[in-house]
Amino acid sequence: MVDKEDLRQQFVEAFEGADFPVNSPMDLVPALPNGPGTTFESGDFSMTAMELNTKGGGNQEFPYDNVDDLVDDIMEGLEDQGYL
Repeated sequence: MVDKEDLRQQFVEAFEGADFPVNSPMDLVPALPNGPGTTFESGDFSMTAMELNTKGGGNQEFPYDNVDDLVDDIMEGLEDQGYL
């Protein structure tokens, strides 16, 4: 089972170092510890940042001025797509 709060915290920690505002997913890559291959895992959920962009990115509306709004949309997109 996915621990949504743990997963949310992983996203915040990975993306909070981005140079906000961010205008596209590519603006987030430099903040990621392992670039697009950075993996987020919780319970039976495992997805790289690249997969995250392609599979759960439908709810993202760039630009983002802060990490919390970005992560809110990522979480919502993953839920809408049935990943959480």
